[in-house]
Amino acid sequence: MNTYFNIRYEFDKKLVWNRIASQVKAEKSDYICVADGVVLNIANRKPEYLRVINGGMFSICDSGYVPLYLKWIYGVRYEQYCGAQIFKDIVSSRKYRMMFMGTSQRTLDGLKNTIKVWNTDVLTMTFYELPFCDVKEFNYEDIARRVEESEADIIWIALGAPKQEMFMSKLKPYLKRGVMIAVGAAFKFYRIHFLSVLTSGDDRRRSSIQVLQRYR
Repeated sequence: MNTYFNIRYEFDKKLVWNRIASQVKAEKSDYICVADGVVLNIANRKPEYLRVINGGMFSICDSGYVPLYLKWIYGVRYEQYCGAQIFKDIVSSRKYRMMFMGTSQRTLDGLKNTIKVWNTDVLTMTFYELPFCDVKEFNYEDIARRVEESEADIIWIALGAPKQEMFMSKLKPYLKRGVMIAVGAAFKFYRIHFLSVLTSGDDRRRSSIQVLQRYR
């Protein structure tokens, strides 16, 4: 793990997986941030948010520019590990019981239809639509109870930055166990994939472009 631009990054994918496995085995609660350009920008302008970003286990790099800058400035070579990729890697591994939280029920339903192809076990897992409210207004005790009932090892959070990172930091004290990972637009990305499968030819291309433009 190294600190660049004030953020504690873990670039080694093997170590990312090992740290997650160790945390799950220890039955402790913590969180991982997926730091893209938005997170990097806000964290370096708002000290409170930076403390939240660095208050978890580590951050993985979801920016193609950061490895490029590190090569130019420090002469080191690292690879990006984006939120959509770690999400697919872990879900497809079938190693963990998971819970999926955030966004809308429509998005969650589309997400489930996509990822059940990678891992049929998700059909027995919890997809929970969080209420739309300020990060200070969530009932964290009730949410933690739902997490415990789900018996999740990995809790995927998709609320968008900076809300999702603040959410994880506030939920952590209420959890007995589980690794939270904030993956931002990954839920919508894979829901879009599901929608594109339902169409064909030019209709598929038009549909994908229109949906992507909506979420830019």
